[in-house]
Amino acid sequence: MEATIVQEKVKHYPVLLKEIISIITPQYGGTFIDCTFGQGGYTQEILKNRNNKVIGLDRDEDSSIIAQKFEKKFPNRFIFKNLNFSKLNNLELRDENIRGIIFDLGYSLNQIKDLKKGLSFNSNGDLDMRMGLNKFSANDVINKLGGKELEKIFKFFGEEKDSKLIVKNILKERLIRKIDTPHLVKIIENSKRKRNFKSHSATKVFQALRIFVNKEITELIYGMINAVKVLKKDGVLVIVTFHSLEDKIVKYFFRNLSEHKSISRYHPKKNQDEIKFKMIKKKPITPSINELNENYQSRSAKLRYITKKENFYKINTDIFDKFRHLIEIENFGEHL
Repeated sequence: MEATIVQEKVKHYPVLLKEIISIITPQYGGTFIDCTFGQGGYTQEILKNRNNKVIGLDRDEDSSIIAQKFEKKFPNRFIFKNLNFSKLNNLELRDENIRGIIFDLGYSLNQIKDLKKGLSFNSNGDLDMRMGLNKFSANDVINKLGGKELEKIFKFFGEEKDSKLIVKNILKERLIRKIDTPHLVKIIENSKRKRNFKSHSATKVFQALRIFVNKEITELIYGMINAVKVLKKDGVLVIVTFHSLEDKIVKYFFRNLSEHKSISRYHPKKNQDEIKFKMIKKKPITPSINELNENYQSRSAKLRYITKKENFYKINTDIFDKFRHLIEIENFGEHL
């Protein structure tokens, strides 16, 4: 029996692992792309079948340490690239039978608890939040970006209702001193009109900053588009989201590819784009009670997937127009 490769300070639970394995059916063999390799949980399960190959991607350089163990154990069946998944179309995949592509958009407990990354409001140092291959940090955002830009980031990426007051106090405080993580948390707590006892006061602002710093909206959109291009016929794209904004984007994209858009009755029917993807379940799959009991962090996870009906490379989608306002907000980072 092979020894488990994944070794970590905090026990890692690959979210919805059984459901994902059931959907991508690795028992039939093929090549799979784990776009968020992380601790290697999904990859390890897929590689149990000796007929499988996995290409692991992760922007976090720390993942390469775990990936090296996989490369040593499976030299002919595992490849790792320290790469943003939005760039997966740059891989040489012409001869690969890509049967499944997985995106797990959550952060691992190791990443949250890593103080140097500064992802959590429990961190004590500088604001960072960079997951790798970034152009700026959360410190740059909070201490340099204009008030109107900050307000939009908190409002649209974090759905923070008190964004205007929080930003007003940030601008006031940063005239006096540089704002670090504990200071930002204090500003947020003092700015909130109502306390939500179900979650920390800083949760939404920190979510918004993580999304902005890592350009998660643009990454997700380009990642999905390039994923459906490289998938082979009958291949499956699986995405696990952890907040409503991500899920909204994935849901729209999947429906956009798997359903006919409503058209005018005067429009020739033959001009409709042929549906090239199949979406079996319209509602997302969520963690079972057993999984929640074992890993409460998975409570907000939602899994959606689509299957490619035929081989093709070009796709038509209006997703950039649909979420243009979010992309424009992400572009505020170009000024930093």
